[in-house]
Order: sequence, then C-alpha cells, then structure tokens
Amino acid sequence: MKRVTSETPLIVSVPTAQLRSDLQPLPEGVDVVVWDMKDAAPRDRFDMVVPPYMSMDGVIEALSTVEVGLVQSQSIGYDNVEGRLPDGLVFANASSVHETATAELAVALALAAQRRLPDFVRAQDRGEWIGGGATGLADQRVTLLGFGGVGRAIAARLKPFEVELRAVASHGRLQDDVEVFPLGKLDDVLAETDILIASLPGGDATRHVIDDAALTALPDGALVVNVGRGPLVDTDALVAHVRRGRIRAALDVTDPEPLPADHPLWSLEGVLIAPHVGGATDAMRPRIARLLRRQIDRLRAGEEPLNVVIGG
Repeated sequence: MKRVTSETPLIVSVPTAQLRSDLQPLPEGVDVVVWDMKDAAPRDRFDMVVPPYMSMDGVIEALSTVEVGLVQSQSIGYDNVEGRLPDGLVFANASSVHETATAELAVALALAAQRRLPDFVRAQDRGEWIGGGATGLADQRVTLLGFGGVGRAIAARLKPFEVELRAVASHGRLQDDVEVFPLGKLDDVLAETDILIASLPGGDATRHVIDDAALTALPDGALVVNVGRGPLVDTDALVAHVRRGRIRAALDVTDPEPLPADHPLWSLEGVLIAPHVGGATDAMRPRIARLLRRQIDRLRAGEEPLNVVIGG
C-alpha cells in the first residue's frame, strides 16, 4: 500500500460515533468518518473500512459501491465473508481483540456447568436450598478442539484448575506445554475426554466436526462447550445425545443462530446457553481501538496491515 502524505489523507470509516471518539487522538492527515454501511457512503474512496460488529447485513453490498483499500473486521471469525467480498479487497480480522474475553467465557461456561450453577440459580428463583455435590474441574480430562489464539488463551486459564489438558488441531505438535493431536486422532482423544471445548473457526472445513460419531466417542456425562461457531456441532445429533442423558452442553454459539424460541436446546436438562457474547466485555472497546490505531499507523507508513486473512 502506498505511503499516505499530507496531500493524500488517510480516509477511515467506522460504524459508530463512539468508535470514532475511542480512536482519538489521531495524527494529522487521518480523516475518520462515521458510516454504518446502511446509508450511502459519505466518500467514494476509503483506505480502511470498519464494518459494524457482529452484523454483516448489507456490508458486502455496501463495499461494492466504493473503492476500499482494507476492510478491518471487529471479529475474529470471517467465514461469513469468505468468498463473498468484491474482487481485490483485502480483509483483516480482529486477532488480539477477543481472545481473552472468549477464553474467559469458555472457562466460565465449563465451570458453571461442572459446578451446577444453573441448578442453583433456578433453585434461588424458587427460594429452595438444594445442596448436593458436583463434578468440578480439578482432575478432569479437558480437550481443546482448536489451538489458535482463542484455544491457547483457554489453555492458559485452565491450567491453574489442575485439569489434564490436551488439544486437537489441524496438525500435531507440542505447543505451550500442551500436546496437540491432529484432527485424524479426534475420536481417539474424545474417548478419553470429560470436557470438550471447541474454538475452531467456521467454514466448510469445520462444519459438523462434532457430529454424531464424535459425540458417540465421548464418555457418558461428558460436557461439550462451544465458543467457536455454531455449525461446528451437528445440532440434531447434540439434541439426541442430550435427550438420552449421555452428553451435556454449554454453548455460546448455536446452529441456527439466534436460536429460535421453540428450539429444544432451550429447555433440555443439561444445556447452558449464552447468546454469542464471547467477546462482549468492556475490554473490547480499548482493544479494538488499539488495533485500529496500529493499522492506521501501518497504512500511513506504507506497511502491510496486520491480521490479513483474505486477499493481500
């Protein structure tokens, strides 16, 4: 990308006035405009466009109406844009922004399910003191399905809980003192797994990687936690296993999503659902602003942008 000079200001669009404010102060020669991508573009050219968070409604169509150097997502996942972007566009994801918050929720979901917190909340609503034991996390065999940025962040937070930790990813290796098995070994690893935590990205390559065969490989009473993408799990197969009392689930993402009000996952015993809020903490605003400032600095210097996952 060419170096930006005072005669050629860097033009950036962001979807909200709040995000524009969070970016301040910026150096001279940077023009930040608010564009929610629902109305007509306020410029015919942008060096960087930041789409709305968690919504691609109209984004692809809007991008086709302007000249754009870089599309900077506010999310880690990009399966909803792959193959749909106008030709020639460069797309960067938001690695470094959401890993910590998503890992927090993954551990929270696992801990809540293992320590029966949903049962206790429902009992509190009834004014009932139910007592009883729980499995907990200590000494449980935990498998991380996916060992990218989110998976490694989950691993770092799980280690103090004294679990037996392994991972399964695209290729086997030893990383961060965690033994990572290749995907071809998934069923073998699942047979010795008490808690499966999935953080893989979406897309055709990972669709239904947790299918009926994978769920069958898990021992009775195992917990499936999904903080990746809903289609990683075959929902019909999961419902069938949960109904039989074989498997429990704690899900931040579902397929379909949003989950319809009449879907059986809402009411099945042994299922805990969060509404896709893995990255939605107060840490997001300063972290996305920090990433955008770094991208702006790199574009101004004529350097390649960070986190490019499509194009470039």
